[in-house]
Amino acid sequence: MRRGVAAGTAVVLVLEAVAIGAVNWILGLAVRHQEMSLGGLDSGTMAAGSWAGGGLFALFLVGCAVLVARIALRDRMAGRLGRIALIVCAVVQGVVGALVVGIVGWPAFALLMVILALLVGTLLLYAPEDRPPAALTSTDR
Repeated sequence: MRRGVAAGTAVVLVLEAVAIGAVNWILGLAVRHQEMSLGGLDSGTMAAGSWAGGGLFALFLVGCAVLVARIALRDRMAGRLGRIALIVCAVVQGVVGALVVGIVGWPAFALLMVILALLVGTLLLYAPEDRPPAALTSTDR
């Protein structure tokens, strides 16, 4: 079951990365073609910022997807840095979900919360098991 959850999480993260990249590309094109300006910024600069930001966010999501796919293939959790990256990804999902509810609406929020649930599920299913404390030896006393 946990391999399936991890594999599903990886697929969903790749799809989200593609969607984020496409939305930011379209937003950049819209700003550039309409020659919009915000606070005196050049429209080309704002378009480039949209493309760079969307590309970096998409690369981060693809990196997390690769990490989760690796977890699914090996059937064990990544190291400490891998867990930290997945926790950061989950936090970002929650923040983006909170922002998107006001901008896009409840269906987008629900979709992002499903992705968040898959990430948290992967983290919990592959959590290290509790071990009993080691027996004290005469050198530990």
